[in-house]
Amino acid sequence: MTTGDARADELDVEGFAVAVVREESGWKVTALRRGALDALEDAELQLREMRSAGAAFGLLDVDDEFFIVLRPSPAGARLLISDATAAVDYDIAADVLDRLHVEIPDIDPDEIDGVEPWEEGDLGVLADLGLPDAVMSIIVSDTDLYADEQLGMIAARLGFADELADVLDQIGH
Repeated sequence: MTTGDARADELDVEGFAVAVVREESGWKVTALRRGALDALEDAELQLREMRSAGAAFGLLDVDDEFFIVLRPSPAGARLLISDATAAVDYDIAADVLDRLHVEIPDIDPDEIDGVEPWEEGDLGVLADLGLPDAVMSIIVSDTDLYADEQLGMIAARLGFADELADVLDQIGH
């Protein structure tokens, strides 16, 4: 990345990105490389490189402002973003909306704090693993929680909360 790159300012993005894989013996959670928070394509590439026999998906917490669930498949990635308004300020959120064929909200960045967030994408992205879209909808709509807390609820519901906590401890989050 060069200093003139439009995404260079995103290097200061906080948060975490993890891969979650369901194996026969249980859940495996692995930290993704830093680039996963900067570009959707990078996150997707890292997940595809894992080549797991079990179900695999990514959880991205971007600045504790919003989260992305990314589930690669041969037919194209399934995506959920917890706050579509984040696309006004974050390139990775704009990438998600672009992939979903949803226009970036026309909101003045100075007025974004007064806008109620909404999700875009597939609320049923993890339904086959035990998280029905109705439950995901409740988690996403709880805007009093930070993104890491919402992802913690997803992990608890699916049964990999301890594995997620261990990885977050390892990466200092």
